[in-house]
Amino acid sequence: MLITGAERGIGKGIALAFAGAGASIAAHGLAGPDEALRLTAELQQAGSPNVRFFAGDLRDVSQIDALMAQVFAWGHLDILVNNAGIQHTASITDITTEVWNEILAVNLSAAFHTMRHALPLMAQARYGRVINIASVHGLVASLSKAPYVSAKFGLVGLSKVAALEYAAVGNAATGGVTVNCICPGWVDTALVAPQIAERREHLGVSTEEAIEAMLTEKQPSRRLSSPAEIARLAVWLCAADAHNITGAAIPIDGGWTAQ
Repeated sequence: MLITGAERGIGKGIALAFAGAGASIAAHGLAGPDEALRLTAELQQAGSPNVRFFAGDLRDVSQIDALMAQVFAWGHLDILVNNAGIQHTASITDITTEVWNEILAVNLSAAFHTMRHALPLMAQARYGRVINIASVHGLVASLSKAPYVSAKFGLVGLSKVAALEYAAVGNAATGGVTVNCICPGWVDTALVAPQIAERREHLGVSTEEAIEAMLTEKQPSRRLSSPAEIARLAVWLCAADAHNITGAAIPIDGGWTAQ
């Protein structure tokens, strides 16, 4: 399996969960050599029989093509988790063209490019799983997140199209080929740290109070999710029993999108 953005946050949580399930893992990221070695050792200790770290700038299509070729040369790819993502908050009038293009490239276009390589081979094997880590912002919008929301809405749409195109491949016995999105709300990762800091400064409160204010505003459960919780859903979606779950955008959002 391949997980993009596997060195931290949700991606690392997913990598650890699949390692515990005994999967061979191609872990992609932008980590330096020392961090990459620590990650591979941690995944092996968690139970993965075979781990290799792959680098690559997902803003560059040629590097994505090279990444996929290297992964295919390394081993069979039956599970693809597009997790890598970047975020920047600013009003539409303050977002630069460069920031817009980078967020769309990493959060949306990169998933298209990995999928166009992986899905035909999954179809040949009559089993495959693509799990795209979208966001609650692939289902609803928020202020000051135009490129992020646009990319995540696009990722949900892309996943639905791919799900339809591959829905008839395989059967219940082989597991079929499915494409789904997981749409987390607030998750305890470094990605939300800048928003917490901004809220803390704006309100003049502690970090804990800033988190509470964010959760109260959006997430009715008033609880953060953990990467491990997201990961357990990802693992289950790869079971043969999940062969008829495809084209779904599954929220883990404490009731955010139920409002």
